[in-house]
Amino acid sequence: MAKDRRKYDIRPDDMQRINTPALADKFIDEQVEAIREQVGSDRVLLALSGGVDSSVVAALLIKAIGKQLVSVHVNNGLLRKGEPEQVIDVFRNKMDADLIYVDATDRFLDKLAGVEDPEKKRKFIGDEFINIFAEEAKKLEGIKFLAQGTIYPDILESIKGIKSHHNDGGLPDDLKFELVEPVKLLYKDEVREVGRALGLPSSMVDRQPFPGPGLGVRCIGAITRDRLEAVRESDAILREEFALAGLDKKVWQYFTVVPDIKSTGIKNDKRAWEWPCIIRAVNSVDAMTAEIEEIPYSLLKKLCDRITHEVPGINRVLYDLSPKPTGTIEWE
Repeated sequence: MAKDRRKYDIRPDDMQRINTPALADKFIDEQVEAIREQVGSDRVLLALSGGVDSSVVAALLIKAIGKQLVSVHVNNGLLRKGEPEQVIDVFRNKMDADLIYVDATDRFLDKLAGVEDPEKKRKFIGDEFINIFAEEAKKLEGIKFLAQGTIYPDILESIKGIKSHHNDGGLPDDLKFELVEPVKLLYKDEVREVGRALGLPSSMVDRQPFPGPGLGVRCIGAITRDRLEAVRESDAILREEFALAGLDKKVWQYFTVVPDIKSTGIKNDKRAWEWPCIIRAVNSVDAMTAEIEEIPYSLLKKLCDRITHEVPGINRVLYDLSPKPTGTIEWE
């Protein structure tokens, strides 16, 4: 039975916003002390996705306990194009982290086959992560803690019943790990401030948020490998064109969604019964609200041309104009 975090993971009303280097330094000092007190001489297993949250947690843990940290990067087949290779290069080669790489693509996608409900998909993905960490921990000695990059919006959305998060709710009773979640009461902008104070590179700290379930929540409906690949390839094109246009430094989060619907199109003078690709680009500070970014029409046309011609299975490109609320940032 999972722990009910509603009882204890609530941010105090008078908690000061971490919005300056000095406040970030103070937070880091407090967390380093708290981590050392909690962990002692034991080892910690970290779910290292390479995103902002887990990267900041990794840096905090390295500062606090050094080589007592073992980081695990799981390739669940739901990551962005080139991401596993980037994580290995940054953390193993450049940060000298004790990094274990697990390619679990087939394991995840086989388990998700035919699952349409978004909450069930999130649960399966989260449960499988926990299972893999348990398996990796059994191969190691002295692992008593599991570190996670849970942040406060994750907790709020779960408490309010908006959506569950893969790292929300604690661990099952039969899994003998205690959680280490040093940024669980911070909003995304505060996590970035802490990352800067820790000396993490801008390419890591300022990268756009990426959901725990990965591209699984952007491949709407039951995940198929061909449609998942359409999400991955269209996302890569979007990121490339946004970088060329300078929008990667202006837009907080941007991605593509491919729903499980088809419409008639024309390719090579033949009927093309294919999926639409939906572009989403939003600006936000703390992920609790979000506004739509106005994308130049010339860029939208270029994106449409590239995606429909370069990504198999796509014959339409749409732009999502829904703010949060009424829509959440992710579609699932």
